Amino acid sequence: MQTGLERLLTDAKLTRPLLGKRIALLANPASVTLELTHSLDALATLGLKLTAAFGPQHGLRGDKQDNMIESPDYHDSRYNIPIFSLYGKVRRPTQSMFEQFDILLIDLQDIGCRIYTFVTTLRYCLEAAANYGKTIYILDRPNPVGRCVEGLLLRSGWESFVGAGPLPMRHGLTIGELAKWFITTLKLDLEYQIIPMLGWEPEQAPGYGWPLETRTWINPSPNAPNISMARCFAGTVLLEGTTLSEGRGTTRPLELFGAPDLPSELLLQKMSDLAPQWLQGCHLRPCWFEPTFHKHHGKLCAGMQIHVEHKHYNHYIFKPWRIMALAFKALRLLRADYELWRNFPYEYEYDRLAIDLINGSELLRAWVDDPTTTPEDFDALVIPDETLWLKNRKAVLLY
Repeated sequence: MQTGLERLLTDAKLTRPLLGKRIALLANPASVTLELTHSLDALATLGLKLTAAFGPQHGLRGDKQDNMIESPDYHDSRYNIPIFSLYGKVRRPTQSMFEQFDILLIDLQDIGCRIYTFVTTLRYCLEAAANYGKTIYILDRPNPVGRCVEGLLLRSGWESFVGAGPLPMRHGLTIGELAKWFITTLKLDLEYQIIPMLGWEPEQAPGYGWPLETRTWINPSPNAPNISMARCFAGTVLLEGTTLSEGRGTTRPLELFGAPDLPSELLLQKMSDLAPQWLQGCHLRPCWFEPTFHKHHGKLCAGMQIHVEHKHYNHYIFKPWRIMALAFKALRLLRADYELWRNFPYEYEYDRLAIDLINGSELLRAWVDDPTTTPEDFDALVIPDETLWLKNRKAVLLY
């Protein structure tokens, strides 16, 4: 398999239009070649006129551990260029930033989930390019969790930095396809080119989106250490809006969940009683863990680990978003007064609950909190959204 970056590096026809132009790059720590050379360093070997670079949340090279921890602008002494942070003083690139270049190369390794802020940064850069008359090249990369779709579509009025548009939680698109979708749906007038991958096989076992046997996993963000986390993330990210630990401060972040007072054995039994069909495709193992930082740090937590490797994983029936929704529902039924929803500033939103921002509406929380609603009610709400998305996304598929 070749990524868009690797095709650009090896195909003179693709490189030629960039020669003599002022070039900028938007990338993250996982923007590397097969040989693990960062894209900024790889592009520098082509003799291109690099004049700027941009880093999304967590930085161009990777420097910040948690959400809402900003990265500063700085000067790269090796290439003598400014490095602009799009998770610092600004989230949207400014006109003065875009005056530094003619063509912006976007080489972002995504994780296949709407809430990942790289998706919103992609949208903001496309909109800025349309506003300021700049050309965009999208160097495509794999969606590591493949083509599966799950979740409610984000509702109008719920756009945020963790909700760039009416996508489901698991959208099943690559970063290049997302760019095409944004350009089409937002009717953006800009000059752009998508350099697609060669040989990407999202249906191929055992990776189903990520070529496990040929490519090294590099964390696209600090708490994304492996493909297991990526597979779980569309569900376990919901934990950021709760009082339950999502395993930050452990060696398995966003594969674990729990709390000191969580009745994990009873919870798993209740989940199995309510909707055993939602628990297929993985193995839930009751466990104990002690976060070294973040929620419940220094406290022993009862919880569960979601296992999505080897014989425990079935790519086509695993439903991480439903699993976490079910965990919340079961907990609410077991302990109606459990303080579940975390009320705190989330991605610079102060007036809306984090769980609602994450889901792009109040619908999931309302279902959890209503003791009369059932998993069948939830499916009746969600499945039409998923079906509509599968239909609508066909126009932007590149593979």
